[in-house]
Amino acid sequence: MFDFDRVKRLERPKGLPFQIGKIGHVVINVRDVAKSAEFYTQILGFQISDVYPDEMVPGGMVFMRCNTDHHGIALIGSMDKAAPNVELNHIAFEVPSLDDVIRARDHLQRHQVPIDFAGRRRAGCQIAVEFRDPDNHRLEIYWGIDQIGSEGKARSPAEWDGKPSIDAAIAAPVPGQDLTVRDPSLLKS
Repeated sequence: MFDFDRVKRLERPKGLPFQIGKIGHVVINVRDVAKSAEFYTQILGFQISDVYPDEMVPGGMVFMRCNTDHHGIALIGSMDKAAPNVELNHIAFEVPSLDDVIRARDHLQRHQVPIDFAGRRRAGCQIAVEFRDPDNHRLEIYWGIDQIGSEGKARSPAEWDGKPSIDAAIAAPVPGQDLTVRDPSLLKS
């Protein structure tokens, strides 16, 4: 039974070691990535930042933006057919610093939340921690997504350099990425 009064009283815990700044991007599964990309560009006015071919992601993947963030929405051509509750791939939350990503990862670990990935993905080059909510929705907390300048060009795929851990990403930043941790005590020895 839904306890409305209890839920209404829930508040952000005092002393939480990180702060989510905004919903950063949403990734959805689609049946026809080309048709969906056409809709988002031609009807809604998004711009394409990067595209993954089938060899990188089955069905392909398109990263699109409506501001300078590398992507605000991404489409993955992985849906076989229309079905309820399978369209959402993940929701990403942006935090203001690399330290916040590390604190979020550590906080999740302290609360025994299984982590699916922590490190740097490819396109967008953000440093992230990925995990799931109680209903198995995929969530991401990230910092440092590439910005698209006035020339409208994204980083070259040759510079993406995904890394399977935050420590590995910090040890090998991509060109132009300042991975200075303000609180070095956050780094594992």
